[in-house]
Amino acid sequence: METCWVICPGGKLGDGVSSSNVALESAAWAVRENARILGSTSVGCALMTSTGDVFTGCNVEHQYRSHDIHAETNAISTMVAAGHRSLVAIFVVAERSRFTPCGSCMDWIFEFGGPDCTVSWQRCPGGQISSFKASELMPYYPR
Repeated sequence: METCWVICPGGKLGDGVSSSNVALESAAWAVRENARILGSTSVGCALMTSTGDVFTGCNVEHQYRSHDIHAETNAISTMVAAGHRSLVAIFVVAERSRFTPCGSCMDWIFEFGGPDCTVSWQRCPGGQISSFKASELMPYYPR
C-alpha cells in the first residue's frame, strides 16, 4: 500500500493520492544531508501529523554510541516540541541495501501514530518505496 501526499502552501500536506510519497520522500532526503554520522549511514526522516504538518529529523551520532539519536525519534521529538501529539505517516530514507525502523523507533511510532500509522522507507532517491501499517511490521506489538 502506497500513499502519495501532495505538499500544499504553508508546509502542510494535502489529500492523499495513491502511487508515491512525493512530499515526504523529498523532505526526508533533504534533511538526511544534515545527519551527523561517525559510522557509515546517514538517515533522514519526514513525518506527517494528523493535521497535515510535516516535521523532519536526521540521525545524530555520538562518540558513545548509546547516545545516538535516530532520525525517526528526532522527527517525532521535533513534532512534539512544536505542540503536536499525533502522526499518521512516517517516511525513512537511507542508502542501505536492507533496513526498516528499529524496534526502539517502532516504539515511538506506535506511541504517537498507533497501529494504523503508515511506515515507509526508501533505499535510494527515486527508488522503490516500501510502505506498511505499523501493525503489519510488528503484528504482536502490545496494545
